[in-house]
Amino acid sequence: MLSVFDLFKIGLGPSSSHTMGPMRAAAAFCRELAVIGNLDDVTTLTVDLYGSLALTGIGHAIDRAILLGLEGDNPESVEVEGIEQRLTAIRRDRRLTLAGVWPIVFDEAEHLRFHKTEVLPRHTNGMRFTATGADGATILSRDYYSIGGGFIVEGDAHREATAAVTVPFDFHHARELMAMGEDSGKTVAQMVEANEHALHASRDVRAGLLRIWQVMQECAARGLRTSGELPGGLRVRRRAPSLAKKVARLSASEPLRILDKVSVWAMAVNEENAAGGRVVTAPTNGASGLIPAVLHYYKEFVQDASDDGVCTFLLTAAAIGFLCKENASISGAEIGCQGEVGVACAMAAAGLVAALGGTNPQIEQAAEIGIEHHLGMTCDPIGGLVQIPCIERNAVGAMKAIHAARMAMNSEGEQKVSLDQVIETMRQTGRDMQASYKETSLAGLAVNVINC
Repeated sequence: MLSVFDLFKIGLGPSSSHTMGPMRAAAAFCRELAVIGNLDDVTTLTVDLYGSLALTGIGHAIDRAILLGLEGDNPESVEVEGIEQRLTAIRRDRRLTLAGVWPIVFDEAEHLRFHKTEVLPRHTNGMRFTATGADGATILSRDYYSIGGGFIVEGDAHREATAAVTVPFDFHHARELMAMGEDSGKTVAQMVEANEHALHASRDVRAGLLRIWQVMQECAARGLRTSGELPGGLRVRRRAPSLAKKVARLSASEPLRILDKVSVWAMAVNEENAAGGRVVTAPTNGASGLIPAVLHYYKEFVQDASDDGVCTFLLTAAAIGFLCKENASISGAEIGCQGEVGVACAMAAAGLVAALGGTNPQIEQAAEIGIEHHLGMTCDPIGGLVQIPCIERNAVGAMKAIHAARMAMNSEGEQKVSLDQVIETMRQTGRDMQASYKETSLAGLAVNVINC
């Protein structure tokens, strides 16, 4: 059973799978070198990237992530303000400090290699780290896979190793979750919270959730006050600050003003993500603006909104994320953007219903609607950057989440498609989708806009 804090991670943009995952993998490899006592025997270290990581890695800042990870940094704790200066020094001197303690020569052109036509066996987001000594012999070699949302697995493992903990509500499908709720009389949020207390006996779950919400708010605030162009070469200008000013001038009676504000919040977060800022995976970086935008909507426009409601929202949203990750995927490189923005929409819709006092069946229906109307959505970022169509896609997804929540709460219980069925459909659709439409920038917008 995953934790809410596994799904909602504090980290760096622009990509959870191409930035955060590789940084965590690089740091893990160096930690293992240190543990086995061979760190100071390393004279050369090479990193080989495969599949989607190789094809869109540069646009997703994977090169920067690898360098920082090899120096022992993690996305959760790295000092954002000092990144540029450190990277400049590493590249200028062609040297880095493994795990922060052992200096070696590292020339990106020679030691960071992109294999765009090769894929490792377990997942398209594969990477291989190899450390060698002065005699040329291999000291340690490890394969890692970045499977979406900042999660990594090593070698032949299918999931991250976690300690076996018994939780009171061990659900793996929506039908199980609904049945447990009916039997126990508990809401989805209450069941997830009970599991959290079993997983983290000493952790203040409420404080952790409010910390997640605080980071989301800080990210939106930075996005609203920062103008200029986003990095990467597309010359995409940040629009959130100017759009926010236009919305502020609208009359309170303007019927679509609320939706305009939701769009601005989502774009502000995703522009920060595209710039490599501090964000929360929700459930991924590419979809990180959607849930904060809907939470802002809840806090500003819902009467009697409270911090308790925020916690209920996040706990409920996490339950939907768990089901999607376990039974399909949250990786755009594996099943397209339906697994990122589509899942985020479902999570936000379910969370909003819960915060508004909706029932468990209404929560399930809202999540199902959120995914159903993203089925087949491709991941075809222009230039391999998390900018077009990603930023606007979050804004549209946030509005769809609010609509899905309202549809579910206004329904009379009729639901022809279950959440389990739509998650399985998403998995099958991702399996059948051509690889070129799954975060490779080899098809769709990524090709046609460039050709125009």
